[in-house]
Parts: sequence; C-alpha cells; structure tokens
Amino acid sequence: MINSRASPETRETAAVTDNRDTIYSQTVAEPAAFQFDDRVAQVFPDMIKRSVPGYTTIVAMTGLLAGRFAAPGSRLYDLGCSLGASTLAMRQQVRHRDCLIIGVDNSAAMLERCQIVIATDSHDIPVELVCADLQEVAIEDASVVVLNFTLQFIAREQRDGIIQRIYDGLRPGGIMVLSEKVTFEDPHLDALNIDLHHEFKRANGYSDLEIAGKRNAIENVLLRDTLDEHKRRIRGAGFGSCDVWFQCFNFASLIALK
Repeated sequence: MINSRASPETRETAAVTDNRDTIYSQTVAEPAAFQFDDRVAQVFPDMIKRSVPGYTTIVAMTGLLAGRFAAPGSRLYDLGCSLGASTLAMRQQVRHRDCLIIGVDNSAAMLERCQIVIATDSHDIPVELVCADLQEVAIEDASVVVLNFTLQFIAREQRDGIIQRIYDGLRPGGIMVLSEKVTFEDPHLDALNIDLHHEFKRANGYSDLEIAGKRNAIENVLLRDTLDEHKRRIRGAGFGSCDVWFQCFNFASLIALK
C-alpha cells in the first residue's frame, strides 16, 4: 500500500517502478541528445533526486506556496510536470476544493507514468493532465503557475514570450515559481559551482563516466541563464516583486508576484 501522507517525491517514486538511473553507465562513442523518453521516465525519480541538489526542498515548498496563494475557483498550472511531484505537492496543500490543477508536459512517456502517480493520491483537488507543448496551452484565470526545471529546456528566444503569457494569465495577487539550473557571469564562480554539482552527484553514487556522459548528452539541450537574466525577463513581463528564495550551487528557485 502507498502511504497517502508520504512526501510527493516518495509517492512519485513508490507509484512507479523504482529503477536506479544507469543510463550513462556504459561508454558510447557519441551519446544521443538527452530527451524525456520512456528510458528516462523509468528512472526519473532516482535521476532527479541524485542530480538536483535541493530538489526535495523545492518541491515541498512549492506545495506550501501554492497553499498560501491558491485563490478560490482558480487554476494552478504545473508546466513541465514530469511525473507530477510538484502537482502532488500543490494538491496536498491547497485548501479550496473548487480549484483545478493543470499539469502540462510534452512527453507522453512522462505523462503516462504521471497519471499512475496521480491515481494513487487520495486528495480531492481535481487534476487535469495535458500532453502538449506548453506554448500551445492557454494560461487562464491562474493564481499559481509553477515551472520547476522547465524553462531551461526551451529555446532562449521563446522564453520572454512564455513568461509574458504566464503574467497575463495570472490573477492579480498570483504567484509564479520558477526553478532553474543557472550559470554565473563570473567564470570562476561558474566553474566552481559546476565542480560542486559534480561532487554532489559523485556523493550520490554517480561515476565520473556517468557524469561525463550525462553532461555531453544534455550540453545543447539544457541552456542556462544567469539569475539576472531571469529577473530581467520576469520584471519585463510586469511582475512587481521577484527574487530568489532558494539556491544550492547552480540550482535556484525564484518567486514572482503579480
């Protein structure tokens, strides 16, 4: 039996097969570009917890923020919902039963498993899962919009427009949560934080071969911005307040208030 009181990350793992991430454990001449296919979906809970410092905290606090800012009768969006950890965190904290949580992801493999995760949850806030490019999904009547490690996979020239659409679709008083892997303008700090991130992965059992393989596969897929670039984009869209609420090495989460 899956404990309905467990954390969203635990529920996410327990609801699907808990496979260990060994995708990059073998030497290959030219690793394929990283994509959220069925192979990644099978190991995603293990992959993200062993790869992203602070992930558990970010997900849990996403739920608390949603509980504070969710307005009666409004929509909450989880853009790039993957297996639904942030969706579950919000569902467990929102008090208004007339809210709707919309989880969006363009990976059918991820959403198939996400549906299993959501089905095991006993909370009664309705959840709608949408398989689509988030740019094709209207943001309407929202009080909370979450992008946890999503914008970094979208072409840079499209990012301003996405944040603008989110701002336009938020109710006054609404919140956006944006979590990203970031880069640093100072090359010494950037190199240091990359090294510290790799040490984090080694401490979680990844070999140097796996770290190098993942880095090569994701190099031209995950494109990092600086925190200043994120803040410029957010304020340019019209948000009145914006700042970092959490950071560990080169992973950070920001909140923006309308």
